[in-house]
Amino acid sequence: MIRYLVIIISVLLFYMEPIFGLFSPIELNGDFYVLVPRFLIMYLIFIAIYYDRKRAMLYGLIFGLLYDVFFIDIIGLYSFIFPLMCLVASFIVKFIHNHLLVATILSLLLVAVVEILLFLFYTFIGIKTMTFADFFHYNLIPTMIANSVFILMFGWAFKYILLNRFNQKALLLQK
Repeated sequence: MIRYLVIIISVLLFYMEPIFGLFSPIELNGDFYVLVPRFLIMYLIFIAIYYDRKRAMLYGLIFGLLYDVFFIDIIGLYSFIFPLMCLVASFIVKFIHNHLLVATILSLLLVAVVEILLFLFYTFIGIKTMTFADFFHYNLIPTMIANSVFILMFGWAFKYILLNRFNQKALLLQK
């Protein structure tokens, strides 16, 4: 069962994001704050760090293409960004210690990069017309807070599951 657990978690996170997206925007004191759940990309980054870079990039490509088809109708945007973030995470971890705190901070930083890249792309093609300051205040900060709560709750579980799967895979290769 643990063999399929990595992909099952990916599928569950893919389906959970739109459900949590229904809670957004949140109104506080007359201002609307947008919380964008990025659970799947954080999990893919953990896969790239603790399990297998190639598999993370493959899952990133597949789920990115699904994001493109189901959510935004611009084919190629997420299917390019997701594998790119997995690749960047795996290269960064080669040069720094592979610790849970490092993986958590790195995944949050890469989620911020994803959000900024998406904002720049949408601004460039004319879908978004807000300023960067408004985006930072009303979109990026609430998104980072929501995703940091998620990764603080589940990051240790992701690491545990992925390391167990990696160890199981290594044992099978030794036989």
